[in-house]
Amino acid sequence: MTAPGGTAPGGTAPGGTAPGGTGDDYGCAQAWVALTAAHARVAGLLAGALEQQCGLSINEFEILLRLDRTGEAGVRLGDLQTAVPVSQPALSRMVARMSGRGWLGRSPVPDDGRGVLITLTPAGRDLLRAAIPAHASIIRVALLDQLTSAEQDLLTSALRRVVAG
Repeated sequence: MTAPGGTAPGGTAPGGTAPGGTGDDYGCAQAWVALTAAHARVAGLLAGALEQQCGLSINEFEILLRLDRTGEAGVRLGDLQTAVPVSQPALSRMVARMSGRGWLGRSPVPDDGRGVLITLTPAGRDLLRAAIPAHASIIRVALLDQLTSAEQDLLTSALRRVVAG
């Protein structure tokens, strides 16, 4: 059925194209809508579970997780910005709060008077270990359980390619 103006219900023109665009353009837009909606849903569920069960924000969890992967060497403060999508001043404040709670250590970078090296403390590592099951549970229920094993593998592969650029 075509609506007035030559578009089908849902705003698409007959044949599946969007008004003013090609089918490929509309497909791109629909893929983007699906990706951002899925991200918003899962991120919202994660944020709620991490806060309720562990007292962590999702950004704090990401910082702990990234630092855990670096081992004892730690990471420069600026390099944490890839893990947390906030401004540099906001990240500095977040790291200072987490350090004040005993979850992170901060020290000068050797041979660099301005650099700050961030490390995970034993208390931070314990908190991360307590938070990982809550995180995994949400990821399983809200995302992975909705997909077949083959779809999970495909999703992982596709997202790694996107990240690699």
